[in-house]
Amino acid sequence: MTLRQLEILRAVIRHQTTMAAARLLGMSQPAVSNAVKQLEAQLGFPLFERVNNRLFPTEAARVIHAESEPLFAQHAALEARLRALRQDKRGRLRLLSTPPLGHGVVPRAMRRMLARQPGLRITFDVRRLDEVVEGVEGGDAELGFGLSLEERPGLSTRLLAEARMVCVCPPDHPLARESLVTPGLLRAWPLIALEGGTRMGRAVRAAFQAAREPFSAAVEVRYADTACAMAEAGVGVAVVDPFSARSRHRPLAVLPFEPAVPARALAFWAVGLPLSQTAQGLLQELHAMLGNTGDGAAG
Repeated sequence: MTLRQLEILRAVIRHQTTMAAARLLGMSQPAVSNAVKQLEAQLGFPLFERVNNRLFPTEAARVIHAESEPLFAQHAALEARLRALRQDKRGRLRLLSTPPLGHGVVPRAMRRMLARQPGLRITFDVRRLDEVVEGVEGGDAELGFGLSLEERPGLSTRLLAEARMVCVCPPDHPLARESLVTPGLLRAWPLIALEGGTRMGRAVRAAFQAAREPFSAAVEVRYADTACAMAEAGVGVAVVDPFSARSRHRPLAVLPFEPAVPARALAFWAVGLPLSQTAQGLLQELHAMLGNTGDGAAG
């Protein structure tokens, strides 16, 4: 099976008609139809079922499509890299990050890079983790940054810091006098929690379960930065990653939390694509700022 055959299969699956697939690929409709028939003959099983003039992929076609997607993601990333090299040979970085790293440590590393390389051009955006991953896999960015990313076949990763979640509250809060915060201690105060649908939100709930303490949130938020702002305003106390807790130099008490909830800071890029010297330089800056010990939020 050739890459062109996979491309045709992909287009028909996405658009459900050979006419629409032909327009996308710059081919004639008969050429697309013949290509599908030849591929089915080559494989020895059908790839589509026709229902009301629409083509719906068989289970076999869906498997082939899913297995081949990393190839297209890698190809798109390579094309984007080549475009960037053609556009600007002085040095260019395209970065994506989730809020915990994108609102603090990554901008500080960028500042150091720009001081050393005045001609450097940077494109930077802060998004949700799934959007950062899609952007890196699709070639929108050379580097992505996030917390506790699960392994993905299309990405290479590098650990920047091994951190743990912390508890935050106003400095004059009674909890601020504690040397260590546990779920049992939080029972007495309104809890600002990360949404249960987020990876870190699930991890905090699991810590409460491990401590055999009921989990009850007064407020649920999507982002740790929002939880910190609400804790600063006196709404309640929160368990967040240490990068968000210290990113804006808020007047907050930042306290160790147990059971320990890992918050691993990671950089990631498309597998098989070597990092540019500029990207490698940024990673060196981040390593110098974060080290790889403690809560990783220094810098």
